[in-house]
Amino acid sequence: MTGVLASQQIRSMIASGALSAEVPILPEQIQPASLDLRLGTVAYRVRASFLAGEDIPVTDKLAAFEMHRIDLTDGAVLEKGCVYVVPLMERLRLPDGVQAVANAKSSTGRLDLLTRTITDGGTEFDRVAPGYDGPLYAEICPRSFSVLVRPGMRLNQIRFRMGQATLDDAALHSLHDARGLVSGTPVIADGLGFSVDLRPAEGDLVGYRAKPHTGVIDLDRIGGYAPGDYWEEIRTTEGRIILDPGAFYILVSREAVHIPADHAAEMAPYLAMVGEFRVHYAGFFDPGFGSHEAGGEGSRGVLEVRCHEAPFALEHGQIVGRLIYERMSERPDQLYGSGIASNYQGQGLKLSKHFRAG
Repeated sequence: MTGVLASQQIRSMIASGALSAEVPILPEQIQPASLDLRLGTVAYRVRASFLAGEDIPVTDKLAAFEMHRIDLTDGAVLEKGCVYVVPLMERLRLPDGVQAVANAKSSTGRLDLLTRTITDGGTEFDRVAPGYDGPLYAEICPRSFSVLVRPGMRLNQIRFRMGQATLDDAALHSLHDARGLVSGTPVIADGLGFSVDLRPAEGDLVGYRAKPHTGVIDLDRIGGYAPGDYWEEIRTTEGRIILDPGAFYILVSREAVHIPADHAAEMAPYLAMVGEFRVHYAGFFDPGFGSHEAGGEGSRGVLEVRCHEAPFALEHGQIVGRLIYERMSERPDQLYGSGIASNYQGQGLKLSKHFRAG
């Protein structure tokens, strides 16, 4: 049996003790192809990002890098530009043959809240080797906005897989021919290409740029913030925008995407040679995202873009990212957008759920 583990298989992992937590795992943490991870009760302000390194526990590195610790019990602010490590409530005891990969949740990425998972003995962010038995930690670096967090908040998620699940280009072509993965002609090369939409069908609003000096965002406050207090609108009728170095943008893909019920996907960055910018690859795409099987008609991908050293002219239709498709081990017993709370089904250009629409 190979592929990404589905929701019912994640429940089996919880029942077997392969997944456990100091506070019982909640049903709403289980997504079609992943498990949401929860913040614990303390955050460590550290002077630098780090990986534990082979055979070294994270606690050893915390002893070396900790500046101070913050009790999250009644809520606390994580400040923009600082790095924090937060022990998570969940821990793993992975069976041999089951590996895990973590990623930030969609709303986390749209706030430019860099969140990565680290483990004891870890030599990579967001990757957990088969057989790992130990705790999980979130490294959090707010880059555009300071945020108010509390224990139990879910900023990142973890996906489990057995064996080789990734579709090669030939398999991806076949899947598109059979199921229609994107609107229009697919660009397939080491994944399914994403291009940017800078010529909207209506109006001239093409994206948002984070303002540099804003208030705190309470991550529990849904729909409570006026977009104009935190974001500048990016408008153009030319099909081109200039990205400013160091700035963070929310843009949208030109393509409407379908994730069939028996597949999952993950956004990955495109080749660095395309320009001095990077599309943040926060976000797993769950089975059923934009899919007719889950009542969708295609959903466009929101692009979280940061420009680096030099201003860069981004053109309409330019390839900026790619989706890596994977086979599911089983069809999930729940799909994205079908009977579960899915904030971004059928989305276009959209800020995180914390901001009022319109």
